[in-house]
Amino acid sequence: MAPVLEHISGAAEPAAESLANATGDLTEAMRHSLVTIRSEAGGGSGTAWRRDGLIITNNHVVPGEHAEVILPDGRVLPGRVVARDIENDLAAISVDAELTPVEAGDSARLRAGEMVFAVGNPWGLRGSVAAGIISGVGPAPEGGLPVREVIRADIRFAPGNSGGPLADARGRVIGINSMIAGGMGVAIPANTVARFIAKRVGRGT
Repeated sequence: MAPVLEHISGAAEPAAESLANATGDLTEAMRHSLVTIRSEAGGGSGTAWRRDGLIITNNHVVPGEHAEVILPDGRVLPGRVVARDIENDLAAISVDAELTPVEAGDSARLRAGEMVFAVGNPWGLRGSVAAGIISGVGPAPEGGLPVREVIRADIRFAPGNSGGPLADARGRVIGINSMIAGGMGVAIPANTVARFIAKRVGRGT
């Protein structure tokens, strides 16, 4: 049996190395679209959604009309809240800078069991990454969460993760991290974000 086990182990090593490299590349790319937000509420994360300076975060991260935004290159810029969707815990911030936007995915195509990656600034640790598995996608339980539609994942969030991107294994952003509920990570679906931008922000580049 030993030769067989050695053969299996040898075959698995390149696959494991390839997966590790792909995951590392994915998360490194995501960090280029992650910003840090400082506001009256404390600290949080934001996701560069458009090249023209549009950033998406959670409504609870920016209770006021202005916030301080730290870009991936370390620049600190004033940010202005240009739209809110309180029911879906979303806010759009504009900064005077060219950003590296994420590639948005179709959250309607998500299935339970898919692997996802959350990037954010938990406890002030910029660009931290957590991985987990989708447990469900759909309407939030009535009376249970202050948002309409959610992605639930077996993933660990911490203060500072709010507003950061949730990506699938291909690096497409399929949600905006929002909160912990019932021990599960909760994110706002990317399709909800797209509707919010179309309705309340408008077109951009």
